[in-house]
Amino acid sequence: MSDLADPRVLFAAERTLLAWVRTSLALMAFGFVVERFGLFAEMMAGPDLPHVDPALSFWVGVGFILLGTLLAFLAMLQYRTVVRGLRPVEIPAGYWVNLTTFACAALGVLGVVLVAYLYHGFSIR
Repeated sequence: MSDLADPRVLFAAERTLLAWVRTSLALMAFGFVVERFGLFAEMMAGPDLPHVDPALSFWVGVGFILLGTLLAFLAMLQYRTVVRGLRPVEIPAGYWVNLTTFACAALGVLGVVLVAYLYHGFSIR
């Protein structure tokens, strides 16, 4: 894939992956806030205010969390494709290229766990 014979190619791919990780985390955090806002709005609704349906904020929040989870997995696959295309001279000796891959996989798994946790809490309300 690359003919530069320079380890900076690997580091550029890793920085790109970490940017996607930050984007995934931001989407997941925003989804969690949106999901919890429905519960907050339901609790704060008084007799003067219209009833707030927490189901809408739940599903929108879960959608954001699932989008962040999907992006983490896709970014991991894209990074692995780039790393497989690198020549050995472009990977520094002893550098563990799988560390960021494991971080992305853990982020994706934790996103799925978060959705399961929120769904369980929503279903018992």
